[in-house]
Amino acid sequence: MTIDYDIPDLVPYINWDYFFHAWGMTGKPEGDRKALRRDADSMLASLAGHRRAHALFALFAAHSDGDDVVLAGFAGEAPAPTGLTVGEFRIPFLRQQQQGSDFLCLSDFIRPDGDVLGVFATAADAALETDFSNDPYRKMMAQLLADRLAEAAAERMHEAVRRHYWGYAPDEQLTMQQLHAERFCGIRPAVGYPSLPDTSVNFLIDRLIGMKQIGIRLTENGAMRPHASVSGFMFAHPAAHYFSVGTIGEDQLADYARRRGMPVATLRPFLSANLKN
Repeated sequence: MTIDYDIPDLVPYINWDYFFHAWGMTGKPEGDRKALRRDADSMLASLAGHRRAHALFALFAAHSDGDDVVLAGFAGEAPAPTGLTVGEFRIPFLRQQQQGSDFLCLSDFIRPDGDVLGVFATAADAALETDFSNDPYRKMMAQLLADRLAEAAAERMHEAVRRHYWGYAPDEQLTMQQLHAERFCGIRPAVGYPSLPDTSVNFLIDRLIGMKQIGIRLTENGAMRPHASVSGFMFAHPAAHYFSVGTIGEDQLADYARRRGMPVATLRPFLSANLKN
């Protein structure tokens, strides 16, 4: 299912702490932060009606099989827009190996006897990367706001999924502060983050939901264009929480490559930051 968001619909969902951090404003005088926020609000108002952000998601009947999640078909009210016949589509995940960790894997949050997995992507209009090309300050402002709008779209989409489309938390009533603090049930780990470090997973997500529908294309290393894009999975398990896969060994790399059906040499660059030296 695709959802298009007007900018005013997303402004309340923007996490301004990340915006200020991107500008290097952490710890700066409050007056400087307020001035920057006024400029940001002014730009958002000027972009309303001209630029948008977009969300795309699907819900799949699923079960876990070791460190894999197996998709059996579509679930809920939002079938995948590609019309893909899922069958036994497998999504391999990585498990923590380091001593002292909890040895977690994202597949632990999917029940082996039947569950649901959400798959999503969001993006701001690609034109925000090239707007204001003759004004370096406004160009940077537009690009950083685009990042925040893509994240805000993910926040708003996930809220709608929990309360309506998936509907596992229909009575959820959270403040924006609570949403940003992730006080809701479930998680939405994003590709490239510590729980899901392999950006080649984007190729699997693209096969499942067709990212081009919201203007996302993938580079050869799985990076998304436009840069202001987010992709990942949604888990509803009440015990689901974020963790870092951390360092893995050659044994897990080989096992993961086998489960992905790819050569070790192809996957190694995607996981170089996680491999033991």
